[in-house]
Amino acid sequence: MQAPRIRFLALCVFHHQGRILVNVFDDPANGQTLCRPLGGGIEFGELGVDAIAREILEELGQPISDVRLLGTLESLFTYAGKPGHEIVQVYDARFVDTTLYQRDWLDGHESNGSPFRARWCDSDDFARIGPLVPQGLQALLRDLALLG
Repeated sequence: MQAPRIRFLALCVFHHQGRILVNVFDDPANGQTLCRPLGGGIEFGELGVDAIAREILEELGQPISDVRLLGTLESLFTYAGKPGHEIVQVYDARFVDTTLYQRDWLDGHESNGSPFRARWCDSDDFARIGPLVPQGLQALLRDLALLG
């Protein structure tokens, strides 16, 4: 059994007109629906800004620009019945292809190949669908006036 460890992540919100881009998924242990921005692990020797560009290219096949760090969150949580601990660098960026902002969703693939559909959501959506994770992200975006 692997010892618990802290994961370092880079996530990107791609805020646009009061909405952000999130992957909507269910916790397999309790069925709770969660919403999380796209991104993933920061690899050894990789800067967070480079990790987010790599992750978005891998997941969506899309290049990004104007990447900027919004803040850092520390998240203690339980997912799939297991405790987790993450340090999360939260970024905002722009898609080079501006037509992506006009779509209701974007199709992508996780690193294991499973497909997902990212959706543009606002604060009202999170109240209806399920919470925005990691914890503290919605408050950070509200404080920065990026999400109502």
